[in-house]
Amino acid sequence: MTKLQLDKIDIQILKLLQTHGRLANQELAASIGLSPSPCSRRVKAMEEAGIISGYATLVDANYFDLTLTAYVQVRLEKHTQTILDDFEQAIDSYDEVLECALLTGSDADYQLKVLVKNMDTFKHFLLTKLTSSPHIAGIRSSFVLKQVKNRTAIPLPQIDKQIDEIT
Repeated sequence: MTKLQLDKIDIQILKLLQTHGRLANQELAASIGLSPSPCSRRVKAMEEAGIISGYATLVDANYFDLTLTAYVQVRLEKHTQTILDDFEQAIDSYDEVLECALLTGSDADYQLKVLVKNMDTFKHFLLTKLTSSPHIAGIRSSFVLKQVKNRTAIPLPQIDKQIDEIT
């Protein structure tokens, strides 16, 4: 697959869409000083190239009383591909787990970000779901006291070269 070459205008489009995903094409085009048709073509090209991988609605967890966030480190007893695959498949089925990452350079094999209503629901998740997964050698949980920064936008590169022609 050929990598799409992005210019300053494309980066501006991406920055706006990351923070204001519901912008209509007219508004997006006006915000970056482009006419609607070329703006739409650029967005479509970035979607087709996989640069824009999808769109989502961010829901306020507090509305649903989901106020307890835990980072859970999980250590497995063995590291065979089958055990890793089985663990990842089980984790994928738990709605409480927002993120799961396989780690290196840590005592833990995986780190999970878990969002639940309160300590009772966390205990239920831990005892009935997580620890029921075979091959777990250890679990360590840390709880978020204050969310200092939470964003979904990735850092995008600065492109300083001038655009001679906007198409």
